[in-house]
Amino acid sequence: MAENRILSTWSAREGELRSVLRIVAAALFASAGVMKLFAFPVGVPPAGGTVPILSQLWIGAVLEVVGGGLLLVGLFTRPVAFLLSGEMAVAYFQFHAPQGFWPIVNGGVPAILYCFVWLYFSAAGAGPWSLDARRGR
Repeated sequence: MAENRILSTWSAREGELRSVLRIVAAALFASAGVMKLFAFPVGVPPAGGTVPILSQLWIGAVLEVVGGGLLLVGLFTRPVAFLLSGEMAVAYFQFHAPQGFWPIVNGGVPAILYCFVWLYFSAAGAGPWSLDARRGR
């Protein structure tokens, strides 16, 4: 009986929990781009600087900052999440997969996880705590 009550309570909060997942994932995602563009709070390993302007890594970092910011507030969530999902798929296959088969070994776990989290949000939407919800989308 208590299990059913807990399940129904969690199920009733699905939208809010989706919003929380979006906000936390977007904040962490954007912070990776901030590190690459502005060396904050630390620079890109191993030298600790920033990525070269107009390089492929710079373009990816701009997508992470701008796209992550849009996802953080839940604006244009579906198309932005779809774009960022593709970015993470490219990142995995271009940079991580050539380093070895296993994602835990080639450092690709975050890229795979973000790829599928953003793919989920491209289908599910931002949730009720978003600018998209306020706009009626």
